[in-house]
Amino acid sequence: MVGTTLVDLREHIEVLASADGEYFVVCGRTGNRPVPISGLRFDERATARSAARAAEQYRTALRRYDPQVPFYDLIVCQDAGRVHSVQRVQRSIPETDPETLSEPVLDRSSPNPDHRRLVEFCHSVAAAVFETLSADGYRAVETAVMDAYFDLAETIADPDDLCLCLLESMATELDQRLSPTEQVEILAEAATRLAPTDIADRPVSTTLSVLEDRGLLKTDTRSPWSIDLDGGTQSVVVGLSKYALAPRNGRLPVLPIVLELYRRQPDWLPSSLRAVDVDGGWRIILVMGQEAEPSGLASAPITPEV
Repeated sequence: MVGTTLVDLREHIEVLASADGEYFVVCGRTGNRPVPISGLRFDERATARSAARAAEQYRTALRRYDPQVPFYDLIVCQDAGRVHSVQRVQRSIPETDPETLSEPVLDRSSPNPDHRRLVEFCHSVAAAVFETLSADGYRAVETAVMDAYFDLAETIADPDDLCLCLLESMATELDQRLSPTEQVEILAEAATRLAPTDIADRPVSTTLSVLEDRGLLKTDTRSPWSIDLDGGTQSVVVGLSKYALAPRNGRLPVLPIVLELYRRQPDWLPSSLRAVDVDGGWRIILVMGQEAEPSGLASAPITPEV
């Protein structure tokens, strides 16, 4: 029996997965491979079908937190050179019944592909953090995030704006309710719940490039690294424009930036961030340290120009 929590469902899917399997799961309408089956492969068609069903359960459970989580028509594909045989997942047919083959309709020309990438990224980040809060027993924080989110949902009609508000609410509640050390633990663990990625030689540059591709920000400038040998830290100043998240209570939500940095497992981990408002954009002072005291990881203080 598969559990009904996000953690249970993801663990079940990961047990089914195989590093070199020839089957994978995608959305038949868009070609997306959404959380939690993104990047996973499976040895057998039946196993992939089970993973697809569990993924649908996962996304249904995720809608308890965020009703705007996109619906996907999940199908199973076999990777056999250039020939893909496809099997549609029938929600109404028991797993033991046979299923017919059908060709997927991969509509990659749907409007606003940049928005689609941004929305899916927001939901992926939110799911990883919610899973971690649930698994680590931070029920009060989890509830506070959702209370703030549902209050906003009553006044914001655009689902794209609403998914950004979810990350803003999450960053604010983590900042206010968890100590900096607890934030480190939550974000580091949440990063492991996202799809695996290669460890980057230049984690900051790679992170910024990925977030630009997702539509979260645009990097305008970046300073040379400044190294403090006595303090065991190094810092860089990054100029951002078109940052998708809005400041709250004198702080700028930076949760997705830090989460992506942790995901790349840098030798020097993010220890503190602060933000400076510069002509409608942001200057982010990022400090990386091996043993430095953490601060401003989920939501960075907005400070005057120094």
